[in-house]
Amino acid sequence: MSSQSTVVLITGANSGVGYAASKAIACASANYHVIMASRSIEKGNAAISAIRAAGIKGRTSTIQLDVTDESSIAAAAARVSLDHGRLDVLVNNAGIYSQAASLKAQLENTFATNVIGAALVAEAFAPLLLRSASPYLLHVSSTLGSLAVSSDPQRFDHGLDARAYRVSKAALNMLMVQDSKALGKQGVKVFAVCPGLVESNLRGEGEEQRSAGGKAGDPDVSGQMILRIIEGGRDADVGKFVDRDGVVPW
Repeated sequence: MSSQSTVVLITGANSGVGYAASKAIACASANYHVIMASRSIEKGNAAISAIRAAGIKGRTSTIQLDVTDESSIAAAAARVSLDHGRLDVLVNNAGIYSQAASLKAQLENTFATNVIGAALVAEAFAPLLLRSASPYLLHVSSTLGSLAVSSDPQRFDHGLDARAYRVSKAALNMLMVQDSKALGKQGVKVFAVCPGLVESNLRGEGEEQRSAGGKAGDPDVSGQMILRIIEGGRDADVGKFVDRDGVVPW
C-alpha cells in the first residue's frame, strides 16, 4: 500500500486547519494515505471518524503525537517508519495561541509548541522524507509573523498585540528558511504557509473565539491550498512564505 500511496502526516490534525487539510487530501484521491497526528488519540479518533463519514477516496489513520514531548515524537517517527518506510509530506501544523497570565509564560508555552516542537518534529521525520521520491515539508505559519505585514498601519490586525504568537511565527519562518537550505539541496520542497484567519479552536473553543468575532473564514479553503501545494501547484515558490494569494513578504 505505502509503496503506491503518497503518505502524508499532519500534526494537530483533529481540528481547524489540520482537520481541513486532512479532509481535503483524503477526499482528493485514492492515492493518498493521510496520517492524522494528534496530542489526544481520543480526539484524533473522533476526527478520523468524522472524515471517513464524509466519504473519502484515500486512506486515513491516526497516531499519537505531542510536539512538546520528545519521546512522543520519536515514537511517532518510529511507527511511521515501521508502517510505511518513508514519509512523502509532513505538514507541521500543530500550534497554540497562549493566553497565560504573564508574557513570560505566554512566550515559553508558545515557543515550546510553535517553534521548538515544529523544529523537533521536522528533525525527527527528515530521514523519512529523504526516502521519498518527491518530499514536501510545510510549516504552517501566519502573516502575524511577517515583519512587513505586522508593521503596516493599514492592516486590519495592526492593533492586535498577540505578542508571543507573532514572535513565534516569525521564528518559525526562520526555521523554514533554515530547513529549506539544509533539506532543499536533498530534494525536499519546504514552505512556510499562512492559512489565513479561519475558524479554529486555536483561540479557544467558544463560538466567539472560534470565529474571531465573525471575522474568520472557512478552514476548508486553507485545506485546499495545502492540497494544491503538495500536488506541485506552488513549486515555483519553494523556500518562500506563501498564502492563497501569492508570496507573503518577510
